Amino acid sequence: MKTWTERLNTKGINGIKPSPRSFSDVVEGQSMLVPTARQVDDFIRTIPQGVHLDVRTLRRELARCHGAEVTCPVTIGYHLRTVAEAANEDVERGAGLRDITPFWRVLDKTTPTTGRLSFGQAFGAAQRRREGLPE
Repeated sequence: MKTWTERLNTKGINGIKPSPRSFSDVVEGQSMLVPTARQVDDFIRTIPQGVHLDVRTLRRELARCHGAEVTCPVTIGYHLRTVAEAANEDVERGAGLRDITPFWRVLDKTTPTTGRLSFGQAFGAAQRRREGLPE
């Protein structure tokens, strides 16, 4: 079984395509970015310290950066977990906070993905407090 870091670095099929149907806040036919986990990770790394983006805002900004109207809400959920779990693997290998993806700037205690993390919520909550973000 692949590690989360291997999943993060797996070349995926990404691109912009018309949304096949309406769901979440996506309207059928809108240009929809289907990002790779690496694209999500790279974007989260650009969020400044002390700044929180909710998942909808992340999706909107990620789409804008790639010339799409929306980002796939299903894919983003999978990739947010991959990004956070890979960051945790980095911490377990001894990486410092400056070297890992600051997933806590997107995932808070109300984000469904946070409840699925194998390492729990304490680490992310501690980083949010350290940066002055609401838990």
